[in-house]
Amino acid sequence: MSKPVPTGLTVHNKSRVLDIDFDDGKSFAIPFELLRVYSPSAEVMGHGPGQEVLQVGKREVNIAGIEPVGNYAVQPTFSDGHNTGIFTWEYLYKLGNEKAALWDAYMDRLHASGFEGDSGRETGLSLTGPSSAAKSSGGGCGSGSCGCKS
Repeated sequence: MSKPVPTGLTVHNKSRVLDIDFDDGKSFAIPFELLRVYSPSAEVMGHGPGQEVLQVGKREVNIAGIEPVGNYAVQPTFSDGHNTGIFTWEYLYKLGNEKAALWDAYMDRLHASGFEGDSGRETGLSLTGPSSAAKSSGGGCGSGSCGCKS
């Protein structure tokens, strides 16, 4: 199986969603909160299984900037200052493809830790995909060479 290659990437700061389209025809709308709490950084993931650090209070997080990393990833800077996660195309595809299960796991961890209602998921944020209104607003990168716009 070939690795997914993005054909479009759009940051929507108003709706706090990253839209990403791939060459296999799949498109995902990934909430910034989900990106932040599943950042592939050591600060979030730890240095091995079982060392993950629960991220709380990320409901209102924005993306302040996003930079390409070679031809394989992007590195967002979040409004809370976090900027050490490098999101490969494969990882973004996984986050988009498994979004519902990842939200459920995150919500379970929040609730188990006593942080009821800490996530933006309760606000009715769509978890099924980009809306046509969201898809029509803002820049993007087109060819997969990521000249991202926020």
